Amino acid sequence: MASFSRSGVLGGLTLVVGASVLAGVASAQDVIYVPAAPPPPRAEIVPTVPADRVVTWQPGYWRWTGAEYAWVAGHYVDAPRRGAVWIPGRWEQRARGWVYVDGHWN
Repeated sequence: MASFSRSGVLGGLTLVVGASVLAGVASAQDVIYVPAAPPPPRAEIVPTVPADRVVTWQPGYWRWTGAEYAWVAGHYVDAPRRGAVWIPGRWEQRARGWVYVDGHWN
């Protein structure tokens, strides 16, 4: 039968808790501030969706590449659950520049 010392168990717990905290910090999204406002959204023609599909249109948006804005075209996606509503991403002007807030499902 294995025996565990008190310091060994405490050390293991400390390691697990510490790794969990660091994983949470590492997964936090970095905020990127862009000095110039994004161009106006492009007009998009939303294609007809096949009748046998339950999908949601996610409109296109301007993405910052680190040097310039690049257009990401809109597209249809499957909703994660029936009744889910897509809240589109948007650019917000803040004190340090423009920040993109990702879209999400509600």
